[in-house]
Amino acid sequence: MYAGLQFAYWLTLHGFVTVVSVLLYAITAHVRQQRRHPTAAIAWVLFILLMPYLALPAFLTFGSRKLPRPRGRPTLLLSGANSGVDADARGAGVPWPVRTALSLGQAPPASYDSLHLHADGHAALVALWQTIAGARHSIDLCTFIIGRDAIGLELIERLCAKARAGVRVRVLLDGLGSLMRSRPNLRPLRAAGAQFRLFVPPLHSPLKGRTNLRNHRKMLVADAAHETRRLWCGGRNLACEYFEGSAGEPPWLDLTFDLRGPAAEQAADLFEHDWSFANGIASVAPGPAGRDSAATAPSAERAETAQLIASGPDQTDDTVYALLVTAAYRARWRIQLATPYFVPDAALLMALCMAARRGVEVDLLLPARSNHPLSDMARRRALRALAAAGGRIWLTLGMMHAKLAVFDDVLALSGSANLDSRSLFLNYELMMAFGDPVAVTGFAHWFAGGQALSSAYVPDRPGFARDVADGLVLWLGFQL
Repeated sequence: MYAGLQFAYWLTLHGFVTVVSVLLYAITAHVRQQRRHPTAAIAWVLFILLMPYLALPAFLTFGSRKLPRPRGRPTLLLSGANSGVDADARGAGVPWPVRTALSLGQAPPASYDSLHLHADGHAALVALWQTIAGARHSIDLCTFIIGRDAIGLELIERLCAKARAGVRVRVLLDGLGSLMRSRPNLRPLRAAGAQFRLFVPPLHSPLKGRTNLRNHRKMLVADAAHETRRLWCGGRNLACEYFEGSAGEPPWLDLTFDLRGPAAEQAADLFEHDWSFANGIASVAPGPAGRDSAATAPSAERAETAQLIASGPDQTDDTVYALLVTAAYRARWRIQLATPYFVPDAALLMALCMAARRGVEVDLLLPARSNHPLSDMARRRALRALAAAGGRIWLTLGMMHAKLAVFDDVLALSGSANLDSRSLFLNYELMMAFGDPVAVTGFAHWFAGGQALSSAYVPDRPGFARDVADGLVLWLGFQL
């Protein structure tokens, strides 16, 4: 009798905890305006139903996807993003990528000079050192990883030298990225007068639900408010494997670029926003009160423009994802994609497959084996589906870490975002959108170079057990 009552008590308590957990999930998702990916939503609900005692703390720690925003507060807008420019830029003669980005709350295109794509890691490193050496007023660096190796140590030395010379130096390093591998001693930065911050350390206020939201943006902006302004940007972290490799290990294939001009100011504004957040300061969107839009607007002398695409928890929409899906459906003859991790959601995969089926040349470049085995397992179904639709998949022998998307001759996207759910729906990411033919052609040539070093993917027919395992990893790894 007593045992039966005790069992009924614990069963009732378990049911109560489960119901409260599900309600808390639903209320939190609604109040915080968490428009969650369907796979992630189903996974969270099932996790809560099956193991509420583990799932509820995990959800409170890792479950946020978008930062709460007071009603009526707009998405972060960057330099020149005032209503007057937006209205003009949405005209019928404006290219669709620009109109799409503007509709997602992004800034209008800004002019730039001297775009240089780095042919290899050595060229990227030379450009990085030149950008730092040429800075006279300020250096703002945001990155995910700084390695405890020759590159990381030299970077710290060069930044310290600039700080001692009177240049304002600020370094923003992701809190989780700093733990993923040994980082160099950063105390000399502060001793030299530089400023350093970790972006949301994992154990800092975990109940705010921000631990899972990582800053994956990678940029170095020099002299943002001056004529010598310059941006170094792309997919490279600041460690040896991304540039020159190490003993016995070749460098990874990656993509970065640098440019000069007003487009660098938009990246500086984004850094300022992230820096304020890392310091616990509520940043104010530059908007109409920001820099004069005339400073960033294209002129007759500067026909080349770039549009910064910020994506992440600080944006109302999933901007990079929305632009990719739109571009896939609008593509007419060419789609080139480079990514180390290919775990797209169903909508993006469908858009790419439909493009291939209607005759668009869809080429995907990725490593035969990446540095994340779970991502390699999770990608297998998507690769088979894309190949079956007529897409061509190219596998690099070594690690490939570049992020690039080229659509026809009208759009090239490059920056920090991978083609997986973590980058597209969770991380803070930065991509630059280029629309002028010379820039798009340059990125397409870079892709062709990587393609020439690769072998064609040959799909296989998995057995029942492996197909089930692939599906299980894909379902459980919705945040890969």
